[in-house]
Amino acid sequence: MKKKVFLSVTNDLTSEQRVHKVCLFLERSGFEVVMIGRRRRTSMPLENRSYQTKRMFLFFETGPLFYAEYNLRLFFYLLFHKADVLVANDLDTLLANYFASRFTKSVLVHDSHEYFTGVPELAGRNFAKNTWKKIERKIFPKLAHLYTVNDSIAKLYMDEYGVEAKVVRNFPILKENLKTAKSKKELQLPEDKKIILYQGSVNVDRGLIEAVEAMQFVEGAVLLVVGDGDILEDVKAKARKLNLAEKLIFKKRVPFEELVHYTSHADLGISLDKDTNINYRYSLPNKIFDFVHAGVPVLASDLVEIKKIMEKYCIGSLVESHDPKHIADKMNAMLNDSQKIKVWKENCLAAKSELCWQNEENVLREIYFRLAG
Repeated sequence: MKKKVFLSVTNDLTSEQRVHKVCLFLERSGFEVVMIGRRRRTSMPLENRSYQTKRMFLFFETGPLFYAEYNLRLFFYLLFHKADVLVANDLDTLLANYFASRFTKSVLVHDSHEYFTGVPELAGRNFAKNTWKKIERKIFPKLAHLYTVNDSIAKLYMDEYGVEAKVVRNFPILKENLKTAKSKKELQLPEDKKIILYQGSVNVDRGLIEAVEAMQFVEGAVLLVVGDGDILEDVKAKARKLNLAEKLIFKKRVPFEELVHYTSHADLGISLDKDTNINYRYSLPNKIFDFVHAGVPVLASDLVEIKKIMEKYCIGSLVESHDPKHIADKMNAMLNDSQKIKVWKENCLAAKSELCWQNEENVLREIYFRLAG
């Protein structure tokens, strides 16, 4: 009989690439897989998945009551639907999984996608931050199976709790037979402009406000923003204030299966997180590797993990500050240097065979094959 594994997240599953890839790996490895999340009032329908999914509709959608309701609902679901392995993705699902594993004797695995207690959304919110930190301190020293997204975060957990975290970086799946991308016309993108792409969460300190301001000094290009988040309306307001309507294109968040169509048309991808918090300082954004696999040169922040990748594979350029004029100068220099663009594109396409999910699955095998016996 197949062993059953439940993987839980607090999002609505539509853009959850990392856990989707883990689900596919576990399914191929002989597990019966169920991915659990939530369904928001604005959630899009899910694409067909080969594994089971469950999305819980919750009364609260944000704030402390959301997390309390979600973890309570998740706990009772896990309690009455027995699984052999429970995978808690990020700290905001860990409490329910931890207590459920104690009652059901299931094996608990934790996948930490970021240094959760260091996110900027918790800055200045001492009660919320302390609450999450107490949960972390209670459970982390007891974790026997833990993995995270890069070496820097793994070291933080070792220094703080004395626990070893394996590293599974969130690279895209290497695909040999790529589907033909939708045309610019189908995606309603300009055919006579170069495209600077920002994709993913539109949150504080991601450098997107500065990127919008930089577009005042960039000609012959548009900034395409695909995604949503807490400051999306602020970003749009900034664009209106600067009369940049013709240089900004906003597209709502799309499922990751659809996102690749936009990525494939980009001339330059940007990842401009600021070093304002420990989480961003040690981040390794997924979007960088989506750009690499699409052969798109990258303009990125000079952060620890990002710098290692940029320097090793020579796939673009780093900004030295978040001054909008400096960012604009970097954008212009990259877009107008056809020789370097050619080299960066070639380097991206060469690097993707190393920076791919198939290589990261070797670490997952070490973790989960011991649990499958």
